[in-house]
Amino acid sequence: MENSESDIKQGVREFYDSVGWKQIGDDIYQNARYEDLRPVSREYIHRCHLRVTRHLSREGEYLLDAGSGPIQYPEYLEYSSGFRYRVCLDISILALMEARKRIGDHGLVVVGDVANLPFKRNAFDGVVSLHTVHHLPAEEQRQAFEELYRVLSVGNRAVVIYSWGDHALLVRMTRLPIRLAFDLLKLYRRLLRKGDDVSLPDGVSVDTESVQLLRASGTFTFKHDYEWVSRELKDIQGLQVVVWRSVSTAFLRAFIHRIFLGKWWLRALFWAEERAPRLFGRIGQYPMILFKK
Repeated sequence: MENSESDIKQGVREFYDSVGWKQIGDDIYQNARYEDLRPVSREYIHRCHLRVTRHLSREGEYLLDAGSGPIQYPEYLEYSSGFRYRVCLDISILALMEARKRIGDHGLVVVGDVANLPFKRNAFDGVVSLHTVHHLPAEEQRQAFEELYRVLSVGNRAVVIYSWGDHALLVRMTRLPIRLAFDLLKLYRRLLRKGDDVSLPDGVSVDTESVQLLRASGTFTFKHDYEWVSRELKDIQGLQVVVWRSVSTAFLRAFIHRIFLGKWWLRALFWAEERAPRLFGRIGQYPMILFKK
């Protein structure tokens, strides 16, 4: 193995402490480079974020947010609205400092590792883990799911947002069209003398520090495929895979634009996802992996 598991985790921690959770605008972090914050996509993104709430208990004592980050988006606050406390666990101290600012006395913060949770069995009435498990070494991801299941109390549910990455059928099908669309967008912007960077999120001033942060290399990820989840997690009770969001940020930025009625295309996509959640969970970019104890 080129990098040890501890080296990988140290690299992820250093990235988020020094780059990923640095603010580049008002309540906008460097990590926003991985999201589409344009108004045309806002309604679709908002509705996808709120899908998580359907699968959690409405109330309880403790909700675990495993890999909480800074609780990056307003919708994330909804997940714990009926709980007495939200326990935010992350390996990034900066993330937890930002989370504390957002959540106040409703939150308890813990520096920790999702694959080695420092909590007793059945400690939580709900569990969420958003875009976190795929940052773990491949060999530890099954252990992370087992840990999340271990700390979940009987009768309650957990939601893990994962990514199939290049394993997703829709990602493979749209890779070349996305590349061509970005080339055309860059050409169009150059002709209009708007510059050639089509990736800056709304609300970000084009200053040197912000641009450098946005162009910084990302951190480690490893994405398993659907078959791995079906095989390796088959012993976890109530396991389901449904859609969280089927298309990537690159897809949104390439094809969804106001002048082409992008908001209406996304409403149609959301309608289709709602009617075939398991299909889109399997072939789309971002699944929700659900389990109930």
